[in-house]
Amino acid sequence: MRSLLRSAPGTGAGGHSRLLVTLAQCVPFAIALLVVAIEFSPAHILYTGPLLTATPALAAVTMGPKGTISAAAVALAVSVSTATYNEAWGSRQVYTNFLAILLVSAASVTTSAFMHARRRTELDQVRRIAVAAQRVLLRPVPARLGPVRTASMYLAAESGAQIGGDLYEAVQTRYGVRMIIGDVRGKGLPAVRSAAAVLGAFREAVHYEDDLVEVVAHCAAALRRESAMPRGIGRDDEEERAESFVTVLVAQVPDTLVVELVNRGHPPPLVLRRGTVRALTPASPLPPLGLEDLITGPPGEMETYGFVPGDRLLLHTDGVLEARNRDNDFFALPEAMQAAPACTPPEFLEHLHQGLIRHTQGRLADDVAMLLAERLGGATGATSAARSAAR
Repeated sequence: MRSLLRSAPGTGAGGHSRLLVTLAQCVPFAIALLVVAIEFSPAHILYTGPLLTATPALAAVTMGPKGTISAAAVALAVSVSTATYNEAWGSRQVYTNFLAILLVSAASVTTSAFMHARRRTELDQVRRIAVAAQRVLLRPVPARLGPVRTASMYLAAESGAQIGGDLYEAVQTRYGVRMIIGDVRGKGLPAVRSAAAVLGAFREAVHYEDDLVEVVAHCAAALRRESAMPRGIGRDDEEERAESFVTVLVAQVPDTLVVELVNRGHPPPLVLRRGTVRALTPASPLPPLGLEDLITGPPGEMETYGFVPGDRLLLHTDGVLEARNRDNDFFALPEAMQAAPACTPPEFLEHLHQGLIRHTQGRLADDVAMLLAERLGGATGATSAARSAAR
């Protein structure tokens, strides 16, 4: 989750690391410029051959095969230019420099290609393990639950291999179909533990708590217990766990033609009805789980909205809304929902998935979770008040 307590771009350990890598990648080309400055000045009597020979090797440390080949090409171009300018062709020193650059370049490109392939294999393996662990935590929802057809989708961010903290679940109970979607601040094992604690409490409480607010209270209590447990983890993980919170949205679809919501700091769900999308924004916003100290009044109440046959309710994490393209434009989720053709819930989510991929060109900056519920006909027990709310 990135919408709350977000650090400024380029700050933190990640920003400094990227800056250092960029500076290191510039070193080989800076050396080539230094050689040009020396050779095209009165100081050309200095022997610069070893400097040029080192550029491909330095490039192989921080760049892939293409970058190493570029550095080798620059070194050869500089060597040819300086030899021509200083009229040094025919000397043994020039040909020795050429041979040294060629040998070092070949070795550097080979080493760089091998290391690049090895890192790619290791990263792919870690990503597969992360996805497998995520699927154990996030079980696929059934295609049909009571009065609704459901579908879910989880998309891992392409920028890293850490497991995210997105969570969702849909369960049929005696009170109706109950669903949850949430987003844990941060990534890695602390986020997974928080997500597992919230999901575990939800899966248990939904079957015996008739009040949806109490279900959310059980999730909050489970998160507090998880945060209070001592862990033998690193200092950074401890600090992140101390600052962790979880945005959640809990929905209930009873037999009446309504949907009941409790929102704790999560992006509001969207309802698609007859080609029009409406956001179910809470009347009284509440902070996420883990930030109960910010609540000064009542712990919140359930809000009711109309949900008639044919309506589609989309619960999603902020990774969908905050997906950006190269022009830094956000993904237009309501417009994408309205443009979706008539199809089944899984096909509907796949349509949104393809729209996200086109918008971001396959580069998601954050994990994405979506849970869709479509209201079916034949609702029973609909009171006149429920029908009025549905209209």
